[in-house]
Amino acid sequence: MKFTISKESLQQAINQVQHVVSTRTTLAILSNVLLRAKDGVLELTTTDLDVGVTCSVAAEVSEEGATTLPARRLATIVRELPADEVDISVDEKNYASIRSGPSYFKVVGLTSEEFPALPRFENAREFTLPQQIMRDCLRKTSYAISTDETRYVLNGILFSFKNNTLTMVATDGRRLAMVEQEIEFPQSHEVDIIVPTKAVNELARLCGDQGDVTIRVAANQIGFDLGESLLISKLIDGNYPNYRQVIPGEAKERIVLEREAFLRSIGRVALLASDKSNSVKFQFTKGQVEIIASSPDIGEARETIAINYKGKDITIAFNPEFTMAPLRNLSAEEISFNLIDEISPGVIRSGEHFLYVLMPMRVNS
Repeated sequence: MKFTISKESLQQAINQVQHVVSTRTTLAILSNVLLRAKDGVLELTTTDLDVGVTCSVAAEVSEEGATTLPARRLATIVRELPADEVDISVDEKNYASIRSGPSYFKVVGLTSEEFPALPRFENAREFTLPQQIMRDCLRKTSYAISTDETRYVLNGILFSFKNNTLTMVATDGRRLAMVEQEIEFPQSHEVDIIVPTKAVNELARLCGDQGDVTIRVAANQIGFDLGESLLISKLIDGNYPNYRQVIPGEAKERIVLEREAFLRSIGRVALLASDKSNSVKFQFTKGQVEIIASSPDIGEARETIAINYKGKDITIAFNPEFTMAPLRNLSAEEISFNLIDEISPGVIRSGEHFLYVLMPMRVNS
C-alpha cells in the first residue's frame, strides 16, 4: 500500500475517528486504526466493538491496500510532522514507512484481516434530517443523560420516531430534557430506540453545519451516515420509561425570563450553595424573582431580577447545576419557567419544541 496525502487532511481524519479507540482494551487490534487506500480515497476506521467510526479523505493512491496502525501513536506522529505533505507506504509485513520533509518514521502495524468488520445495514429503516438540526437536538438533551450504570436504559438518548416526528428524550430521574423535530417517514418505520452516550457524544462531534445525516436502524444497531463519515453503534436493549407521565399538567404560573441574565444570576448565587444541600431558592413575588443560596457554614448570596410577574408568591428550590444546564444549551433569548406550586416539578420551555422538567428540592425555611 502506498499513498500521499496532505498533513492537514490526514490529521483531521484521524481526529474524527480516534475518540472511539479505548485505552483499556484487551485486544491489541482495537487500539489500531484501519487504513484502506483505493480509488483516490483513504478510509480510516476505528471501533471498540460497541461504536465504530469511518472517515473518508482524498489521497493520491499509487498502490492500493489496507493495514492497521496504533491509532494514538499515529495521531501523535502526524501532529508533529514538519511538512505539509505525507508519504506513507506499507510492506507485506505491515511495517509502515511515514515520510514528511526531513522526518522518517517506521511503525509496526497489524494485518487488516484481524480488524472486526462493521455491520452492514440491509433492509434497515431509514430517516434523513439536516446535520445542523441533529446537532442542535443533541445539544438540547444530552446533558440530562443518566450516568448511573445500574439504570442502563437511561444511559443514552431515546429516539422515538412516531407520527412524522422525531422525539429525543434524556433523563436521569431528577430532570428530563425533551426536544421534538418534524421529519417525514412512512408509518411502517415507526420505532423507539435508545442510542448510548458514547455514540451520542461521537455524533455531536461529527455533525457539521452543512449536509444531511441519514439514520439507518436495524435489529440492534444504528448507523449515522454523514457523507464523508459514518458512525455505527449498538443500541441499548430495553424499554425506556414512560416519559410523558412525568411531564406536569397545566402550569398555574408562566414566567418569561431573559435566558442569559437568568443563567448568570444563578451561576453567581450558586457560588455559595453548600455541597451538602446543593440547592438554590427562587422567590417569585410581584415584579421580581430573588435567587438565594445560604448555608450556615459558608454564608449567603442573593440576587434580584426584575420580571413581569403578577401571580401569587412562590418559593421553590432547585439544584443550581440542573437549572443552568438547559439555559447553557439553548440559544433563544427568552425562556418560560412554568410552575404549579412549591412542591411540583418546574418546567422550562423554549419555543414549541423543547421542554425540560426539573424536580424541586426541599426548601429550608
